[in-house]
Amino acid sequence: MLRVTFIIGFSFLFSFSLSAQKTKTLLSDGDKAFAENDFFSAAGYYNRAILQDSSDIVVQYKFADASRLNFDFVIAEHWYAKVFKKDAQGKLYPECSFWLASIKKNQGKYKDAKKMFEKYAKKNKKKKDSYFVKKAVQEALACDYAQLLLATPDKSVAIFHLDSSVNSKVSEYAPIQVDSLLYFSSLRDVKDRDKKNSVNFNKIYTAIQDSLKWQKAVELDSLFNRKGIHNANTAFNADFTKVFITRCVPKNAMEFNCDIYSSEYKKGHWQALQKLPPEINAKGFTNTQPAIGFLEEDEVLFFSSNRSGGEGKMDIWYSKLGKNGSYGKAINAGKKVNSMDDEITPFYCKPCQELFFSSSWHMGLGGFDVFKSEYKNNELGEPKNLGLPINSNFNDIYFSINSRRTEAFLSSNRIGSYFEEKESCCNDIYMVKLPKADEPPKKIDSTQVFVTQIKLLVPLTLYFHNDEPDKKTLAITTLKNYKKTHEDYSAMRELYKKEYSKGAKDVDFERAITDIDNLFEDSVDAGMQDLEKFAQLLVKVLNDKEKVTITMKGFCSPLASTDYNVNLAKRRISSLRNYFREYQNGIFIKYIDNKNPDDGSITFMDEDIGELKARPNVSDDYFDTKNSIYNPVAALERKIQIIAFSSFSSNKE
Repeated sequence: MLRVTFIIGFSFLFSFSLSAQKTKTLLSDGDKAFAENDFFSAAGYYNRAILQDSSDIVVQYKFADASRLNFDFVIAEHWYAKVFKKDAQGKLYPECSFWLASIKKNQGKYKDAKKMFEKYAKKNKKKKDSYFVKKAVQEALACDYAQLLLATPDKSVAIFHLDSSVNSKVSEYAPIQVDSLLYFSSLRDVKDRDKKNSVNFNKIYTAIQDSLKWQKAVELDSLFNRKGIHNANTAFNADFTKVFITRCVPKNAMEFNCDIYSSEYKKGHWQALQKLPPEINAKGFTNTQPAIGFLEEDEVLFFSSNRSGGEGKMDIWYSKLGKNGSYGKAINAGKKVNSMDDEITPFYCKPCQELFFSSSWHMGLGGFDVFKSEYKNNELGEPKNLGLPINSNFNDIYFSINSRRTEAFLSSNRIGSYFEEKESCCNDIYMVKLPKADEPPKKIDSTQVFVTQIKLLVPLTLYFHNDEPDKKTLAITTLKNYKKTHEDYSAMRELYKKEYSKGAKDVDFERAITDIDNLFEDSVDAGMQDLEKFAQLLVKVLNDKEKVTITMKGFCSPLASTDYNVNLAKRRISSLRNYFREYQNGIFIKYIDNKNPDDGSITFMDEDIGELKARPNVSDDYFDTKNSIYNPVAALERKIQIIAFSSFSSNKE
């Protein structure tokens, strides 16, 4: 019997040892692929490793990282969330919450993403010069802006996904149309393949447009498409006598050394491509995505480069072109255009005097968004996001306008693009129908922008400490202002930590502390911040003579007497009314129930008090204060909401 037990035990240990060894090998192979920026292969190895042991936090984080960089956002979010829950204090993976927030933003979950970015920035505020902290602050603001863009799409713009005559299951990008001929780049040529990095070499193609239909794309000849190298990014000078393209040599699966080449059209033929001088092709750096533009009377070559002297990563640069064919010193497009992140794919519209480009820094919907910067007073101005439907929460790049200014093109990996193995892996080309050039620009109604921003805050939830305001009374009104009630509540955070963590040890203690921090940061304090923003916007709306209705709702717990809790909910609504009456020394008083048809007005409406369903782990035991008062689940029941906001103006036609 002892011998049998020993054999069974040895077999188990041997099997466990083999499994551990296999996992170690898979992780090693995954790490090697990851170091080469081959995130597709790395994700495959880590996926197999996680099938061996899905509880290992190291494997979870590696798989999440590789999936994010491989655009598998759903998988990345799943595993980042697991790591985030385990490593609540961020001791093992301090950037996990940042990446989880980024993934949420990429998936259009802007409210959740904003909370996580703000928490990351606050927690790491001592590292204020850190890229991640600066990025988190910027992205939190971008989440608000993204919601506004989402609520106000440009309905005058129509966008079309080009069919399989142009697009394929691999990437198509860098579209630029001259008359009816569309030039673009693609990875579709399976005959010329970079076997080391498992990718086809880029080639340049053309397709002829016939109305909205396209003829099947044709590969350009060997003058432009040299074998064994990536060829991409077509651009022409003003009179179409010179063409520029980029040629790139792969460093690894995702990084390239690129240089810009040009060819002149002479005697009815394009001449052999020539590499541009060091003013453009800085040695040891990537120089790519050429585009011709005009700054005042100067013809310039715009391009993107990660050369030294920029703002960070890839920047937009330009060089003045001499009439003798010379190239001036490369000049950075400036801090308004460039950032510490990537700015790429420039295109200049001469009639508009605007530079179009894509950025992963400026406030947008997610990934790369397309922006435009007007050239005025000898400088490029603040970038403006082109909004929906041109931009999406995926990567939107290579925006260009055709020579007739009737259509624009861009490349995007948004949902709807063709793919072979997974959605969002590959860029396709999209066409944008533009309004007529002589049409006046759409007038922006600033009041409606403010109204939209307010509506995005609704439902707005506000929280209270137990039995506040005014304990042990059946009164339905209070003299307390919600702002003061919140300040008193927020000051109790440490008390909540102390009471809720009683009896907990080690991991459970840390989790209890984190739960309380989350309660105050994500709910109690976040609600007050939203209320302040609501009030600031409300001032602007009322100044524009809007008539607004604010609908409030209180909630009561079923765990105590209904009469008492209904009255408590009414007192809480009363404290919110007091907040509005006392805001900025009573700025709203003149608007409350104002009957003058020529002025703005506020009407408050109350919904019936709602009874919350009993939740598990919420105690109604007066003496069990840990669970009846300090438990975050119980605390989230003590709330009121602004559930609706509407407005109209009697002065508008």
